[in-house]
Amino acid sequence: MISVPRIKDLSRERFARTALLAPLLVLMPLALPAAPPGSLPFGVYDPEGDFISDSEVTIEHIFMPWEDVDLNSLLEADIYALERNRALMITIEPWTWTRDERNTANFLRNGIEGGYYDANMRGICNVIATLQSPVSVRWAHEMETDDGQFIWSNWNPADYISAYRRMIDICREAAPKINVVWSPIGLENANEYYPGDDYVDLVGLSIFGLEAWEIEILGGAKTFDELLDERYNRVKVFGKPVIVAELGYSGKADYVALWESQVRKQRPEMPLLVGAAYFNQPEVYDWPDGYGLPDWRINNRVLP
Repeated sequence: MISVPRIKDLSRERFARTALLAPLLVLMPLALPAAPPGSLPFGVYDPEGDFISDSEVTIEHIFMPWEDVDLNSLLEADIYALERNRALMITIEPWTWTRDERNTANFLRNGIEGGYYDANMRGICNVIATLQSPVSVRWAHEMETDDGQFIWSNWNPADYISAYRRMIDICREAAPKINVVWSPIGLENANEYYPGDDYVDLVGLSIFGLEAWEIEILGGAKTFDELLDERYNRVKVFGKPVIVAELGYSGKADYVALWESQVRKQRPEMPLLVGAAYFNQPEVYDWPDGYGLPDWRINNRVLP
């Protein structure tokens, strides 16, 4: 269904994923510090506030669409981050979170090329320019996958790069102090989508571990170290700082404990690695091969 881009109030499922729900979180019991052990800088996407009082968290990750969005949520996020001495990483998804109102990949691609969406990006970045927290902007992530989740994924690389550069130019014009995160998953074809050094301040990776799926489909459980080594080595050629922008793991207690022990350890062999950010929410898209929606939340990820 083709819809006209608009910026307005959020509702239904989008409310749970957007701003940090700061007014609600203060009413919740304070969680004990929950960051994994180690010294690597650590961040969270944390809509339920499990890490609200964790002084180990230095990056607050938020997601927002560029349609149907309440821009006041950015101001709330800024206050929340400042109170906790955290930087903001803002992932901007170029669609609406209302699934039956989403445009097609072709409409999005042509719309960006024709300037149809310039106002959406400019509107968000005009507000970002007013924030007091250090801000990194992550636009249209995981672009190299063909799994069907995102309408901006699996484009012709030249089309994606052109769209990415246009949106980053708009955002930097409005908010020149931002850092820009180019954020593939880290698959073998990720480098085809690299937009050039001038358009990347950090490289983001996505790393999720689901023990039962790995055993059945891959023939054995993976470790965080294995997946990080593989994906880091693909993007280190660009010489940019690398952050694991999305991270989650779920399985039996031993599996989770092993991942937990590896996430924040210092790695002299990876001098570009600067942090990791946990995705503390249930998965929102079906895992392949009938594995449903894994629950990455810290209190739900250990399975019997």
